Amino acid sequence: MNQAKHAFWALALLSGSLCAADGVSVEAGYGYHTTMERLSWSRSWDQRWFTDQPWNLTGYWDVGVGRWTPHDAAGGNHEVNDFGVTPVWRIVPAQASGTVVPFAELAVGVHYISDHEIYNGRNMSTHFQFGDHVGAGLSLGPQHDWDMMLRFQHLSNAGLQNPNPGMNFYQVRLTHWY
Repeated sequence: MNQAKHAFWALALLSGSLCAADGVSVEAGYGYHTTMERLSWSRSWDQRWFTDQPWNLTGYWDVGVGRWTPHDAAGGNHEVNDFGVTPVWRIVPAQASGTVVPFAELAVGVHYISDHEIYNGRNMSTHFQFGDHVGAGLSLGPQHDWDMMLRFQHLSNAGLQNPNPGMNFYQVRLTHWY
């Protein structure tokens, strides 16, 4: 019954965003004896700020579902599902020329994890987590419709409840914009 409730909320969260998405991403990462995989759908803001500068600020909404798989010797390992919604701010060159264009990102969003006990000795205390990331990457192709990125993501409950050990992931992300 509990898994059905999680699936219902994940579908409700994603249904509106999937229809409006203009990008899809896959990512994988590792941190604290835990591998993670995520599938995300993105929607560009179609807005640029600081357009009179060499670098512009833009962004997108990111809605994702993922899975964490702990591999800790302490035991108690089990899969944790992760559902998140994140506004992402991106810095891009004002004049994107060529087929390779650099960018940097910063984001803070909200996540729901299906179990706050990741493994023995790592208890996140709450299902609700904040997730922030910083990353850098390259937009590739004549239309700049592919992104390759490295990022660092931190998730924690921001001290809403103790303990609050947090989780850090080093990630690789591939996005296709359509």
